[in-house]
Amino acid sequence: MRRADFAAPQCAHLVRTVGGGVAFLPPPLPPGISYAGALVRLLSAAERALGELAGVGDALPSPHLFTRALVRREAVLSSRIEGTQATLSELVLFEIERPGAHSGDVQEVANYVTAMEYLLGPGRDAPTGLWLLREAHHILLTGVRGETVRPVQFRTSQNWLGSTAGDIEEASYVPPPPELVRDCLDAFEHSLQRRHDLPPLLEIACLHYQFEAIHPFHDGNGRVGRLLVALLLVEWGLLPGPILDFSEYIERHRQEYYDRLLAVSTTGDWAGWLTFFLEAVGTQARDVLRRARALRELRDDYRSRVTGVRSSSLLPRLVDALFETPALTINSARDVLSVTHRAATLNIEKLVEIGLLVEVAPTGRQRRFLADGVVRVVNGEAGSPKRVAHPTLHAPGTTTS
Repeated sequence: MRRADFAAPQCAHLVRTVGGGVAFLPPPLPPGISYAGALVRLLSAAERALGELAGVGDALPSPHLFTRALVRREAVLSSRIEGTQATLSELVLFEIERPGAHSGDVQEVANYVTAMEYLLGPGRDAPTGLWLLREAHHILLTGVRGETVRPVQFRTSQNWLGSTAGDIEEASYVPPPPELVRDCLDAFEHSLQRRHDLPPLLEIACLHYQFEAIHPFHDGNGRVGRLLVALLLVEWGLLPGPILDFSEYIERHRQEYYDRLLAVSTTGDWAGWLTFFLEAVGTQARDVLRRARALRELRDDYRSRVTGVRSSSLLPRLVDALFETPALTINSARDVLSVTHRAATLNIEKLVEIGLLVEVAPTGRQRRFLADGVVRVVNGEAGSPKRVAHPTLHAPGTTTS
């Protein structure tokens, strides 16, 4: 990174770092933002889309079931931005097999889900601050690559971004030197807890930029920064749960995302970054709204198909479980239903028979079943799950005359 890469006003925020290079010291928030015209229209559209999504979330018959499914989608996409290759199907199958199963990439995604649940879990007394982000970072790196880089600690060496040759001079961005990281983070935490006179969405966008510009950890900064967005959307009352998969938009527009963040540092272009952020929020809120409605319709359809007078009274409970974790083993079905192994097997086989579950290749001695229709809707894949023709339902373990 070179001084010549920065507009004259931004050069005031450059400091010396290792090897005689320069690093950027992001100034404290809030920036002097003048928002009007197109930015105001984007803000209104994004707020309206979030309001509609929040309304659908509150109206769902079992909101927590759908929240879990959508959180997993965000976990897959946020981790994919960092190079992790895992699918939603792999994640849910991994979750029902633990602790015996192990896969580095899938474990990273599972850690993201755990970190999200920790951030938004009950019983937290202290306000959101650096301590919480450190704990989330620790969860993200537990048992995976990067675990050896001292999770929970802020970095003690200089890092940089965008240099394929590993040369700091060729880096596209060099965050603050390690000896200044704590001062930057203290200012960040002050802004996080104090709030300003900006609309909440703009403030969240500013905080996300500031965290990424500081880049306080040795690894995992991008994931923690995106967790922060999800956390604040819920904590500040914009959504009832972490149901906005912000990372899907970033994954589709990855280079523009990096360019917009960088331009704030190099040229002070806040308008470009805020425009990108608001477009991302509005686009994803509308997309998740469609998927939430599709999930509700799919759940109603599935329940209607298992509530025949001669079907097992346990099947609706098993159907509901599929919208929280769209995969089952015999053991997990037994736990959901509080029944014997044989009864769990019979109920699962009934769902296979009518096309709500498919059996996938086992690992070891465990039979595994996937609700691929639920997975497709959560993923936003085109087309509705095919309705499978089925005979009149009868209770598992009985026969028709």
